[in-house]
Parts: sequence; structure tokens; C-alpha cells
Amino acid sequence: MLTEKDFISKPFSSVIENGSFQWSAPSNIALVKYWGKKENQIPANPSISFTLNNCKTITKLSFAKNFDKLSVTNGNFYFDLLFEGKPKEDFKPKIQKFFERIEIYCPYLKDYHFTIDTENTFPHSSGIASSASGMAALAMNIMSLEKALNPAMTEDYFYQKASFLARLGSGSACRSIKGSVVVWGNHVEINDSSDLFGVEFPSTIHANFKNYQDTILLVDKGEKQVSSTVGHDLMHNHPFAEQRFAQAHHNLSSIKKVLETGDLENFIKIVESEALTLHAMMMTSLPYFILMKPNTLEIINKIWKFRNETKTPVCFTLDAGANVHILYPENVRENVLQFIKDELVGYCQNGNYICDAIGNGSQLIIDN
Repeated sequence: MLTEKDFISKPFSSVIENGSFQWSAPSNIALVKYWGKKENQIPANPSISFTLNNCKTITKLSFAKNFDKLSVTNGNFYFDLLFEGKPKEDFKPKIQKFFERIEIYCPYLKDYHFTIDTENTFPHSSGIASSASGMAALAMNIMSLEKALNPAMTEDYFYQKASFLARLGSGSACRSIKGSVVVWGNHVEINDSSDLFGVEFPSTIHANFKNYQDTILLVDKGEKQVSSTVGHDLMHNHPFAEQRFAQAHHNLSSIKKVLETGDLENFIKIVESEALTLHAMMMTSLPYFILMKPNTLEIINKIWKFRNETKTPVCFTLDAGANVHILYPENVRENVLQFIKDELVGYCQNGNYICDAIGNGSQLIIDN
């Protein structure tokens, strides 16, 4: 079992003066939710997620050896940050904090000046969390540099450390590295599961869940009402925290069987219950928050009515916000999209929604 110490890089024999890499990394949607964390981004309970295909961040990392001895001895990180080709100063503190967190594991970072050029395939400020995809894409680029410095690195270690680093930037980012279905957090029934990084779901996934669809209804594209950090912190001393953590372990055991057997009925029950539990925890914390909007509830009720009347295996899940992810098998895609157009688009801000599906994780675009 790997520990944090195993991810501390040793001195390298290779020297690389400059170059660039470019990776894409997707967003993900949790089926069993991670909510509540310990120090150093360790989850209070395990989670499992679908990796998405279309909603992704594309990040290019250019680097040049820093030969200015004064700047190196100053002990600073040197980087420029561009978002969609333009300087984005308000993103820089988050990257600075990320570099500070991972420095012990990647001490070579201070040897280089970096230019980080990043963009999303989905609209900025759309209400879709970009921190998971953004930190995952950056972590993949950093690991490409480390592998160039240490060519003997194994592929398994490359992806485990990338997930480990991404977690230190944004907890759920560790689930955006590799795999269509990813588990993060120790769980007795998931082989090699870890609090330190995400692992691919170890069992064969039933055909019912191949190319599963996720249509994201953009109910509210404004800034998040509560930051993830604040939301997770509300689980400390929460009156129902321990029951919630136990529930997550139980639901992960249950959904493991569901994904193996193709049981769509129980998939729906677990996924919707998890979504509503997440929001219930926010409503019963101190301070308390209601993250759903009236249109969120209208959509949920419409989905329930449609499912009952048509027997279509469609369900919803939610992140810590008002937007609704509609999940359904590919073989009912035409009917569900027609239902969305006919009955749900009116509840979306400016009629906006995004069609997505299960993907395969991060992809290397440029290596030079």
C-alpha cells in the first residue's frame, strides 16, 4: 500500500531545459458523494463517480529551466497563467497554493518558469465545477515533466501520483485522471482503494452502463453560493455526520453490485438518494444553506412523473448547487432528449443544457 512518502520524488539524473505538454482532463459526476474531509484533502467517506467525456479542461504547460540563481534561491514559484489565451490574475492564487501543497512531492517545480495556458470546453461560469478538470489537467502535465526527468517511472505510478497531486488541488480532481468509473477513498470491497488517490472501478461494468448519458441542465449559472471548502467544513461537528459517512460506505457497496449486474432500478434509488442526502446535510448544518432553486425542484418532479408514466430508467443527481444532471442509458437517449426539450428546457437559465456521456479520463494532446 502506497503512502505519502512514496510520492516524494528523488533527485533525477536527467536534465531538461525546456519543452511543453498539453493534456485534457474531464469533469466527473459523483454517484456516491464525497462530502466532508480531513486534513490534506483526505475524504471523510469514499465516493464513486462517472468520468465525463465532453466537459473538460485543456491545459498546455510550457516550461523553461530557470538559470537565474537569485530567483531560485529566493524559493519562489515562477509561472504565468493564461485562461483562453489571456492573462487571468485572479486564478493565480489557487495555482500558487497548489504548488505550495505539492512542493514536497515535486521539488523540481522551483527549477522552472512555467506558462500555464488553460481553457474549458464548457462555458466559464456555467455552474459546472471546473476545479476538478482544471487541477487534473495541470497534474497530468506536471507528471509528464516528472516522467521526462525520470524515464524509468512505471505507468501505474505515473497515474497514481497524478491522481494524488490532483487531489491536493481539488479533492474530486483525483477522480478525473483515468477510467470511466472511479472510486476514491478506502473501502473494504474495492481492491486497492485509497484515500490518497482515485482508482478505476475494479469490476467489469455491465453493458447497461456502457456509454451512459449525462445531460446537464444549467438551472443557475451564477457563482457558487457556498465554496466547496466551506461546504466540507460544515461536516465537522455536524449532528448527522457519522450516520452520513456510514451511509456512504453502505451505498458504495450497493452500487458496486448494481454496476456489476446492470440493476437500473436500484441504480436510480441509490443515485437520487445520494443527491438528496448531500443537500439535506447542507440544510441541517450550522450555518445552513439551501442550494437548490425552485426550478431544480420543478425539474426533479417532472423527472419523477416522466419515469412513472413511461417506465423510462432516467434519474437525476446534483452537485452542491442548483444544476441537475440527468442520467440515463444510451438506448433511451432519443426519448429522454425529447422529454428534456419538451418539458425541462424552460426551467434552464436561457434554455441552456449540455449533453455529455461517460468518458475515459485524461488524454495527452502534445508531448514535446
